[in-house]
Amino acid sequence: MSTLSFSPHDTYNAFLCHEKEVAYGDGPLSGVPVAVKDNISTIGMQTTCASKILEGYIPPYNAHVVELLLASGAAIVGKTNMDEFAMGSTTENSAYGKTLNPCDITRVPGGSSGGSAAAVAGDLVPMALGSDTGGSIRCPAAFCGIVGLKPSYGRVSRYGLIAYSNSLEQIGPMAKTVTETAELFSVIAGHDPRDASSLDAPYKAALDPELKGKRIAVPEEFFGAGVHPDISKTIKEAIDTIAGEGAELISCSIPSMKYALAAYYVICTSEASSNLGRFDGIQYGKRLDTKKSWHDAYQDHRMQYFGPEVRRRILLGTFSLAAGYYGRYYHKAQTARQMITKEYNHILSKADAIMGPTMPEIAFPFGAKSDPLTMYQTDILTVPANLAGLPALSVPCGTVDGMPVGLQIIGACGADEMVLNLGYGYEEVAS
Repeated sequence: MSTLSFSPHDTYNAFLCHEKEVAYGDGPLSGVPVAVKDNISTIGMQTTCASKILEGYIPPYNAHVVELLLASGAAIVGKTNMDEFAMGSTTENSAYGKTLNPCDITRVPGGSSGGSAAAVAGDLVPMALGSDTGGSIRCPAAFCGIVGLKPSYGRVSRYGLIAYSNSLEQIGPMAKTVTETAELFSVIAGHDPRDASSLDAPYKAALDPELKGKRIAVPEEFFGAGVHPDISKTIKEAIDTIAGEGAELISCSIPSMKYALAAYYVICTSEASSNLGRFDGIQYGKRLDTKKSWHDAYQDHRMQYFGPEVRRRILLGTFSLAAGYYGRYYHKAQTARQMITKEYNHILSKADAIMGPTMPEIAFPFGAKSDPLTMYQTDILTVPANLAGLPALSVPCGTVDGMPVGLQIIGACGADEMVLNLGYGYEEVAS
């Protein structure tokens, strides 16, 4: 057992807290500094979900992924900033201040795993864990110019991840290269009996850069309205590079994508309304002012300690689940989810992967999207993979106006190996 002295500067406001001395043992990540998103439980370190309602909370147990990191010898050096309860795409919604993008500190780093992305991009750590509910790993990876993987649903245990939307979210790895991302994924993937959705599918494959003969589906919807023309041009050049190595490109269409964003926000807010109901000031969260009536105290408590975006999503979800509206919204959203899953699976039964942009635009300046609906629309290209439970990787593939652009590679459910191989293959030919 050794001890690593580590005192990272809170450059970019990436860290919410960090340890001064970190013990580590032998293993595949022995002594490697790893940062952990602040919604993943860690013994002895605050886990606040970047929310005032959990300020001061120190979990009495480790998340499964944290147990695996420690067993691998990794040095967990700190918890990273995020959008409160993972609700956001910019890390502006944190109760503890926004995180800056290391590529341009006037711009957002993406979210909700913005602190993890900034910590890697800013060379504070070589690897970090994030979580992805609708693009929260891939968005900041694209905006900060690093690699981020949203695994297939079930490949990584969610035990110890503070729930936002159980049926959508996954913990995943972030690093500067596909090789490092795969290395971290190999540590955290596998079965956990404490998570009923966990699959017995560890990642043990060696990366294969071969692109020849691979069939790549390119949906027209990934280059439609809302996607910046320069983003489309950059992505098409990256895909052409892959085709130049012998891959076959297949043009296709995914008509159900027009329902993806609406279905996603109905489902995730409904699950958030249920999950965050536990923070009532009695069982969890800051204590209620018991001098007031229960109703007034509960209302004031949640108004004071939840940020505006969290309150907005709780209200939206509560409305969607209300009597008289459940069938009109939640049931229809689940029907749309089934349609999206069916169409993606159909395409992936004939192709090795789907490729397109990760984000429809480059990282934008702070405060540029104050309207919630405009902000939600930035998730249009990432949410389908979560709805369908598919693995999706974002790999840097160039720049527009000096800011990174991410190539998104989506595979069939369980085909995380293929997704990583294709990302690795592109990385090799593009370097």
